[in-house]
Amino acid sequence: MPQSLVRYSKVIEIVGDIVRVDVPEAVSEGGEPTARFGDLAIVENVDGDRSMAQIISVDRTKVSLQVFSGTKGLSTGATVRFLGHPMMATYSDNVLGRVFRGSGEPMDGGPDLGQDPKVVIGGPSVNPMRRNLASKMIRTDVPMIDVFNCLVESQKIPIFSVAGEPFNPFLARIGIQADADVVVFGGLGLIFDDFHYFQAAFEDAGVFARTVMFVNQASDPIVERLLVPDMALAVAERFAVDEGKRVLVLLTDMTAYADAMKEVGIAMEHVPSNRGYMGDLYSQLARRYEKACDYASGGSVTILTVTTMPGDDVTHPVPDNTGYITEGQFYLHDGVLDPFGSLSRLKQHVIGKVTREDHGQIMNTMIRFYSGARDADQKRAMAFELSPFDQKLIRFGNLFRKRFMDINVAMPLEKALDLCWETLAECFEPGELLMKQTLIDKYFPHRDSDKVVDDSEQVV
Repeated sequence: MPQSLVRYSKVIEIVGDIVRVDVPEAVSEGGEPTARFGDLAIVENVDGDRSMAQIISVDRTKVSLQVFSGTKGLSTGATVRFLGHPMMATYSDNVLGRVFRGSGEPMDGGPDLGQDPKVVIGGPSVNPMRRNLASKMIRTDVPMIDVFNCLVESQKIPIFSVAGEPFNPFLARIGIQADADVVVFGGLGLIFDDFHYFQAAFEDAGVFARTVMFVNQASDPIVERLLVPDMALAVAERFAVDEGKRVLVLLTDMTAYADAMKEVGIAMEHVPSNRGYMGDLYSQLARRYEKACDYASGGSVTILTVTTMPGDDVTHPVPDNTGYITEGQFYLHDGVLDPFGSLSRLKQHVIGKVTREDHGQIMNTMIRFYSGARDADQKRAMAFELSPFDQKLIRFGNLFRKRFMDINVAMPLEKALDLCWETLAECFEPGELLMKQTLIDKYFPHRDSDKVVDDSEQVV
């Protein structure tokens, strides 16, 4: 008899959204395991209502199921059928421009995709021998990224921020402006307003046709929140491997994902570790982030996430563990990207190699002068006497914050590099730059006292 037709009726207990059922036989008549970790099941209540569930623990004859729709109204007289396969995501060209729930079902009212191919989620990462060294840049038209901390194909990098910061609009802008073939968006615990914002932003910008959205709203079941990253990454992998696409995966917010893992772990009576999070937090996050890859015989998967820091505490377990996994971070606070807190560990693979020759020198010079501007601002705040060079630094710092650090600024990389030279020319003499003379001779603009730079043109 097919395993999916066998019903198990001995429900031991119901705790939260978890149902524990006794399964006497460990192996079915066909020699296959009766219940396997990660497989799906159908829980049917005594009134005939059915709910999808996932196996989250197998302890000899006791099988624990996480019920997607919750256990409210569920009786201990319910029956369980194991489907014999894990959660799968729909993958085909038809998923582009569609919105899916964390359960994999379409939520946009579009055509049914039940006959389209499926892919198993949560598979292993690619063999390192099948990976290329990161060497291609993803342009975002955000100067603080493109000029100072380049986003590189196959990179995994988070945006560290705090509640109340505009990280969702910023993430949407990157998805719209990035030169990627496909954007896969995963929303974790979003309120409806944020979900609607992302969808409307992609549609209004005309990029929705190359976008796939997997969304778990705050009111949706917790278990679906745990499935969204795996679904998004499984679809992204197939686009990259099968079709050679350059895929950008956007996930927000990974702290909500970690909180969901903690909630399930507590319900399973697992022993908590730091601040109540489970001891496998690092490995669970790494398992998702390591899906980022530049395939030797295909496209690439790049992962950009949001990680909120409760209390702006970078030592919180989620950002702390994330920092050991990822290749840098973008630090967003006070509506700007902090040039000192942000870091891309792969930028050296593209700066000056696939970008303009002056990129490396101009990046270092701008940051050096901005650091000096910060020191000069502190001297002024403490009423110290400022030198003429300090005055130049303060003027430069004001221009730098306005022209580059504001996340609403958008311009191509080459235009941003030219603006860097113009800003330096407005504040300093060529001899004060301490740069290669050949670059100064080629790129330093001639001063024009009558020329007025309209910074408002740089803001969108």
